[in-house]
Amino acid sequence: MASSNFPLCFLTIFASLLIPAICHGHSQKPKKHVPLFVFGDSLFDPGNNIYLNSSHKEASAFWPYGETFFKHPTGRLSDGRLVPDFIAEFMKLPLLPPYLQPGAHRFTDGANFASGGAGVLADTHPGTISLLLQLSYFKNVVKQLKQKLGNAKTEKLLMGAVYLFSIGGNDYGVFQMNYPNASLSHQREYVGMVIQNLTSVLEEVHQIGGRKIAFQNAGPFGCLPLTRAGTRNGACAEEPSAMAKLHNTALANVLKKLQTRLTGFKYSIFDYYNSLGERINNPLKYGFKEGKRACCGSGAYRESNCGGQGGTTKFEVCSIPGDYVWFDGGHTTERANRQLAELLWNGTPNCTAPINLKQLFEHM
Repeated sequence: MASSNFPLCFLTIFASLLIPAICHGHSQKPKKHVPLFVFGDSLFDPGNNIYLNSSHKEASAFWPYGETFFKHPTGRLSDGRLVPDFIAEFMKLPLLPPYLQPGAHRFTDGANFASGGAGVLADTHPGTISLLLQLSYFKNVVKQLKQKLGNAKTEKLLMGAVYLFSIGGNDYGVFQMNYPNASLSHQREYVGMVIQNLTSVLEEVHQIGGRKIAFQNAGPFGCLPLTRAGTRNGACAEEPSAMAKLHNTALANVLKKLQTRLTGFKYSIFDYYNSLGERINNPLKYGFKEGKRACCGSGAYRESNCGGQGGTTKFEVCSIPGDYVWFDGGHTTERANRQLAELLWNGTPNCTAPINLKQLFEHM
């Protein structure tokens, strides 16, 4: 997603985001200790971008970001916790701090390398932590673990760990900005390039010792408030839907192939696209009052300027963020994030497949 304000990932959509059967999930906490390593973009970034050398101040560094849970901004683009924060809770781990946060880290619990604006490709939003750079940070963590625990214990730790990914949206957002009238063959070629680069990273993670891979697929970003604001009558943007569907199909196919090719490789894919789409289209059904407008920002859908860059621009903020699916123009509220995390963790096969993250976690 976007590194400062809101995502440039205009990744998806179709106007009717209905799924054949509603998926269900709930949290059940485990008894064993397993590390969690997180790779991704702004949906998973706990504040790494705050520590990047940049003259631009992150929107997430200002009130009201973080207000619901932390009571202060943390660098998370939400009013509170993100999906990986809840997954860590379900795994009986502490909140994973940003990898770039100064001070001591307990890497036996895992690490979060995610960066707002990051892409699979290195040239997507230069200045953010691309997936390749996140991989290099992970290698640094492995080196430190080996120094502390020794090779044998580190190998065992890495084989039991869960590796959680949410990335790709920014790559397609940049592509669509550069090639708004791209042909289907051009789109397929680009998706293939993204998936090929993603596959290379997964193969390296496996070579290092990772076996349990979990993905949140591309979501309905054609329906985010930021995108609605640029369409007729506030409808979802239809143009990006083809690439989202191409990406999600290709992702599922490549993970299935990797499971047959790589020793011990297991995976889980959460259908974020339809699960979030259900909440956007049917907010009341899931305990929300609003699925189209954001809680915080300015404009018809409060699609921009949440945080007001520390008081330099005006914006509105709702009184109860939990009534909204969206907190800002491109990021969901803590309440939505908890529901999505529960589906990722313990969802039924029609929304998290071929196994859910809890089953992946428990796999020996």
